[in-house]
Amino acid sequence: MSKFRQVTDTFWASPQIDLADIAEAQARGFALIVNNRPEGEADDQLPGSEIETAARAVGLDYLAIPVTHSGFSEDQVRAMADAIDAAAGPVLGYCRSGTRSTLLWSLAQALQGRAPEAIAADAARAGYDVAPIRPLLEMLASRSGA
Repeated sequence: MSKFRQVTDTFWASPQIDLADIAEAQARGFALIVNNRPEGEADDQLPGSEIETAARAVGLDYLAIPVTHSGFSEDQVRAMADAIDAAAGPVLGYCRSGTRSTLLWSLAQALQGRAPEAIAADAARAGYDVAPIRPLLEMLASRSGA
């Protein structure tokens, strides 16, 4: 059974992926894989360069937006929003558990004016909790006029 979790029709999150997951992502029609995991975070982590090479070999785009446990920057949020907007199809974000990818997606959605309640509902359906970043979601959404 896949470890990919559907957040929306266009964004999915996953714990750390491996080379077999690249083939599954391609078969499922993903256009872009976003790596939100810093290199060397864990000894058993497959390097992003190997995932990038495998993804590109099967026609998938790849982007690294590493997020450490220290939090999210506005540049990371903007990079995620831009990547999702530019993707030619569904996006798969991954990190250690899928949580950072989902939280970064959530912030990107709020930056673009999506209502925090809708963002939280999508994340919750996929098994993720946006409560730790809810004040930031509210702030970003209010800045955008949502």
